[in-house]
Amino acid sequence: MIHSLTDKVTFNNGTEIPGLGLGVFQIPDEDTAEVVSMGISNGYRLIDTAQIYGNETGTGIGIKKGLATTGLSREDLFVTSKVWNDHLTYAETISAFEETLDRLALDYLDLYLIHWPGKDAFKEAWQALEDLYAAGKIKAIGVSNFEIHHLEELLAFAKVVPVVNQVELHPKLSQQALRDFCETHDIKVQAWSPLMQGKLLADPTIKTIAEKHQKTPAQIILRWDIQQDILLVVKSVHEERMQSNAAVFDFALDETDMIRLNQLNESLRSGPDPEVFDF
Repeated sequence: MIHSLTDKVTFNNGTEIPGLGLGVFQIPDEDTAEVVSMGISNGYRLIDTAQIYGNETGTGIGIKKGLATTGLSREDLFVTSKVWNDHLTYAETISAFEETLDRLALDYLDLYLIHWPGKDAFKEAWQALEDLYAAGKIKAIGVSNFEIHHLEELLAFAKVVPVVNQVELHPKLSQQALRDFCETHDIKVQAWSPLMQGKLLADPTIKTIAEKHQKTPAQIILRWDIQQDILLVVKSVHEERMQSNAAVFDFALDETDMIRLNQLNESLRSGPDPEVFDF
């Protein structure tokens, strides 16, 4: 379990990733540089973007600005992006990666993910990621939104086991079976949309637990993840909220709290269902 914003978790290949990071989903490219720079200045060391977000250029500018402001080096940051795997061939995946690297103005990525499994869509893309990893252009490779059967299919041919599966995960969608499978195969689980795009903040159970600990509902949810060793990517464009999201290391949820939060699961999604989402 991580104990600070800069604490890291070790992947199955030895690479270390900060347990709590800043995501930039749905932030316009022209606004992203300021958000990323602000995040770095406020202690965030993991920056998570994607090809489909359309803001890799702004992310790269923000990284450069944040490093200049803080005096950190590139190696102090962990940068993730994702390939929008619309049935890409091997060559198309290599090209997409190079374009991502150019937009970010970086020499390498710390983590590169296949964004969605699609229907029989990821074999060539994964083989491309494996070769980019072998060439040293990526420190670690993984997947996003993969269900158990997708992972089983991947593991049947993969030479490199993914280090992480980034999925929608929150108290209304606890993903326990998927988490158990990933743990068995030494694949970390990282939550996107851990606050269910804000829809959980008014939940009565979460609000009651928040009042008990004198914390915000968002802090309760993020702490629930942290105590289960779930990696986190949290989006915010406001400095106060960035700071609040990081202020989750000075309290602990007790067993009763955890039981009550676990009982909220309804297998309810706010994003697409990987079983039917294709492109």
